[in-house]
Amino acid sequence: MAERSGYEQIYRVVCQIPRGQVATYGQVAALAGIPRHARQVGYALYQVAPSSDIPWQRVVNAQGKISYSPFREGNDDFQQQLLIDEGVVFDPDGKIDLQEYQWQPTDFDLKQ
Repeated sequence: MAERSGYEQIYRVVCQIPRGQVATYGQVAALAGIPRHARQVGYALYQVAPSSDIPWQRVVNAQGKISYSPFREGNDDFQQQLLIDEGVVFDPDGKIDLQEYQWQPTDFDLKQ
């Protein structure tokens, strides 16, 4: 697992996101105790290997889209395919319906 100081809490939150659901970068930041630091969540997840046990693919931007990056060497399409394999549906514009697929954690989820 790729870990840097300060990223462990982000990874802990991301590992709670259930299969077939997504969270936004801002949502993960708030749940990790660093509200308004969505970009830091992006940096942390960029450090995770695509084959990691951390379900990095379940984090999307606030519009319900994958945040494409020229530095991810094809992993953006891989992220979409992983989510499709989990049952997440994208509209023709590549957007996920957050009302349907956004994770709504309970206190119990976050304490595990």
